[in-house]
Amino acid sequence: MGPGNETQISEFLLLGFTEVPEVQPLLFGLFLSMYLVTIFGNLVIILAVIIDCHLHTPMYFFLSILSLCDIGLSSTTVPKMLVNIQAQSRVITYAGCLTQMYFFLLFGGLDDCLLAVMAYDRFVAICHPLHYTVSMKPQICVLMALGSWTMSVMESCLQSLLVSQLSFCSSVEIPNFFCELRQMVQLACSDTFLNYLVMYLIAGVLAGGPLAGILFSYYKIVSSVFAISSAQGKYKAFSTCASHLSVVSLFYFTTIGVYLSPAASNNTHSGAPAAVMYTMVTPMLNPFIYSLRNKDIKKALKKMLWEESLQSVICLAAAERPVLAAPKPSELHISFLCSVGAYRPA
Repeated sequence: MGPGNETQISEFLLLGFTEVPEVQPLLFGLFLSMYLVTIFGNLVIILAVIIDCHLHTPMYFFLSILSLCDIGLSSTTVPKMLVNIQAQSRVITYAGCLTQMYFFLLFGGLDDCLLAVMAYDRFVAICHPLHYTVSMKPQICVLMALGSWTMSVMESCLQSLLVSQLSFCSSVEIPNFFCELRQMVQLACSDTFLNYLVMYLIAGVLAGGPLAGILFSYYKIVSSVFAISSAQGKYKAFSTCASHLSVVSLFYFTTIGVYLSPAASNNTHSGAPAAVMYTMVTPMLNPFIYSLRNKDIKKALKKMLWEESLQSVICLAAAERPVLAAPKPSELHISFLCSVGAYRPA
């Protein structure tokens, strides 16, 4: 297309799912519910890791960052979609579109890197347990987390900068509910060779690299587990990896399925429902996978809920009872309160 058809645009149109007015309230209620479940579930995981000292380990340190990343990933796309549905509008500004794309790439890349780091953590714990405290000491864990953040920030900055240099035609309709990188590049009228080159190089490094590391880690893990003689030992080793392996499978299968599907390469509304899988469904299911398949998380959640309920009952009873001289607690009462953490002897 010639240069005369290029223009400096100020906004894009997000086509979303459908333009049928009767369906909009249903979509709004569905996606709002999914978003609230995602936020609540991941916040509970973060609070459990912070409060319970038994979860102050490298595995749960990275899990809390992954939950924070899932909150950011959903918050990048879903609120704007809900506003557009409620306001019966499909408009997003040019600056807003670039910002949304930047944070989506940031949290998506960070999610990918964290899954690889967590696979390495399981590899060291199972294959080299005697070296675990040295290989995964707090300083190294912080460096790995910062390295994941740094790579994700650099990748999203580079991609966003290259997109900002493109010129767009008068047709600026994005067949999705958020500003997706490849669909934005497809709308450009100027030369996009460099964009595609960088896109595929980064995909090979930041997607292929972590995936290769995950596959190698689990190859070593499976080899080590089969070398264990007892069935109980094999079960215990596999159970420590079950939750992470489920999250890895969900993340990569949905992402690869979306981008290899015919809808991913065509400018149609059918690409939007497919994108729901990795923007909303995966972040929503991750907390359930870890809480339902992980005994430590379930124990921490039960303890947190029990202590909160007990303290609420004690405070309520103290508020309703008149202020009198405090009775001396019995030994049985003291031992019970000490066991739940509600009493600390002087």
